[in-house]
Amino acid sequence: MSTPPSPPSPSAPSSPSAVEWTDGSSVRIGALVPLTRPGWVEAGRHLLAGLELAVRDVNGTGGIGGRPVELVVRDTAADPQRAAAAVDELARLGVAALAGEYHSVVARAAATRADALGLPYLCSSAVLDALTEEPTDWVARLPPAQSHGWRLYADFLLGAGHSRIAVAAEPSVYWASGTRILRNHLAVRGGTVVELDARALDPTALCDALVDNRATALLLLVGFPEPAVSIVRSVRHDPRLAEILIGAPAGQPEFATWATTLGDDGVAVPFLRYLPERLSPLGVRVEAALRDRLAEAPSFVAFEGYDTIAVLADQLRSHGADRARIAASWPHVAVEGTRGRIQFSRTPGISVWQWARTPIQVVDRDPEEPDRFRTLHTGRGETAG
Repeated sequence: MSTPPSPPSPSAPSSPSAVEWTDGSSVRIGALVPLTRPGWVEAGRHLLAGLELAVRDVNGTGGIGGRPVELVVRDTAADPQRAAAAVDELARLGVAALAGEYHSVVARAAATRADALGLPYLCSSAVLDALTEEPTDWVARLPPAQSHGWRLYADFLLGAGHSRIAVAAEPSVYWASGTRILRNHLAVRGGTVVELDARALDPTALCDALVDNRATALLLLVGFPEPAVSIVRSVRHDPRLAEILIGAPAGQPEFATWATTLGDDGVAVPFLRYLPERLSPLGVRVEAALRDRLAEAPSFVAFEGYDTIAVLADQLRSHGADRARIAASWPHVAVEGTRGRIQFSRTPGISVWQWARTPIQVVDRDPEEPDRFRTLHTGRGETAG
């Protein structure tokens, strides 16, 4: 592996430090975040808030051996090619490691490029199983693999009495992967999945198809706000579908804009999120700080951002900014994060180092109090048994 290039000029975008530093250059971490459309800007804002808060906390306690951490942020705008180009740029700028990204197809492009360049990448919030085509030691991930989280979601559906499932899907590797996971998991348990093309069917036609297929649950595998908002409103106001469950496993209802856009129509829509029933003491403190920073309740994505930096800072303190040593340390990580103790292992079928006990919840917004989430089902990552 080639020697990392010299640090960039001071004009490179970076996070502010909490103290004045006089003892040398910074330790740079590259951050990939969707900050403009068509990226999910709200998720990107929460992810960045978590990353930045953790950098502030690390620097407030002396940084990395007396050197401040700087977060060099690049906007991916949900574009895989843009993300890959950003990885190339950040590698040239001499970052010690990469963090971030929310969109799975974008994270896959970033992971593939990071693997090719020999640049450690801790994926904050993307779940697609195949982040790289072949097993790699350069990439690790905090959220559970899609195959595990979505199987847990399917178990929730079956437990709630739903075996005739319809999915309204748009063309996407991520949505197609989710549909396949649901279909395979439900089929051996007597369930069926009917796929409805959300681009070919307008909301009225989609409602007709739900009635024709006698579906008892509709899962939204589509973008937000559209076509998700139009579909939800049409289904909610169709008297033929008064008893149907609307679900959104990818987590669209987590964010405040879902509630403000849909109002009462947006409640009782179960989704996956990666939080424990109770936050650790660190998590409680971080939650309050994130709430102040965001001026709203932080999503699980903000906690993922914070935990990403907590892990990388621990590695940097132990191994310095040497990329190969950082990548070699994934199996030795043991960090108390906001949501539990973070350790990485190899999971069958997953090509990257994986936090194998990520907390998983199926939750929805309470119809009686839409700002409150009800926990409907819980689980943990692959090693939970």
